[in-house]
Amino acid sequence: MSSIQDRRTLTEARPATDLAGRAAQRRRRLAPLVPYALLAPALLVLAAILGFPMYRLVSLSFQRYGLRELFAGQGTWIGLENYRDIVTDSFFWTVVARTMLFAAVAVGLTMVLGTLVALLLRNLGRRMRVAVTAGLVAAWAMPTLTAISIWQWLFDFEFGIVNWLLTWLGVDGFEQHNWFDQPLQGFTVIMIVVVWGALPFVAITLHAGLTQVPRELEEAARVDGAGAFQVFRHVTLPVMKPIFLILATLSTIWDFKVFTQIWVLLNQRPSREYFLLGIWSYSESFGVTRYGKGAAIAVVMVLLLLVVTSFYVRQMVRAVGP
Repeated sequence: MSSIQDRRTLTEARPATDLAGRAAQRRRRLAPLVPYALLAPALLVLAAILGFPMYRLVSLSFQRYGLRELFAGQGTWIGLENYRDIVTDSFFWTVVARTMLFAAVAVGLTMVLGTLVALLLRNLGRRMRVAVTAGLVAAWAMPTLTAISIWQWLFDFEFGIVNWLLTWLGVDGFEQHNWFDQPLQGFTVIMIVVVWGALPFVAITLHAGLTQVPRELEEAARVDGAGAFQVFRHVTLPVMKPIFLILATLSTIWDFKVFTQIWVLLNQRPSREYFLLGIWSYSESFGVTRYGKGAAIAVVMVLLLLVVTSFYVRQMVRAVGP
């Protein structure tokens, strides 16, 4: 009797075991899809927010869309004509080279100065570190237009304090000197404003990263006779590499599409010597109402930005690892 009950129990338990096994197999098969399922809502929101404007931008770049088409609400499909006009214009290559050079110098200065400020913060006492950090946060929190207006007053040709200070120090040629008459001097001022605005974020982020570098590794390198530069190059920099790459990527994106600083400093009337891709796109779209060509310039700028930042992203993925 007992044997019959045992067989009956085994017969009933076997389907339950098979069912549990199939459920476990199903969970193992679906496990790789869980991260994608969790990301799906955010990706859908991003696609809805960014996808339609990008679609409209790309669509507009293939149309002749001026003031007449704006009132009619319908553009004329012209294929690649806007792109052909851009790439066959020598001014396009001048603007591209100017934009890339400006972004490269701005990113380089921002990263070098941000690293120096971060190292300074690390070696300051507590009170001074808090004071310098508060100053950086205050500069960072200042509204962009307010900050640019202050810089505009500092370099004003008539009432600017920079001209007054240089003249007071005995430097000739700076009384009522217009810094924006010469593009090189003008871009120097613009570069100062752009780097000044980006410096707090980079410095504070790098300082936060420096606090995670093991002190014992640096001490061991110093005991072995390494100097300050060698310690930074061979110990600190490898540990901080992912943070440097992220900041370099973000700075490249920000500096590649600089617009507000140039537009405000030059009183909304920048000459062609000051055109970067963003300024040129805006000028074509809203200055001479060639929205199709302006959209094409914007699309080219996005593509160039993707190419430039892909290098940093690739390095960042390698540094972070699988």
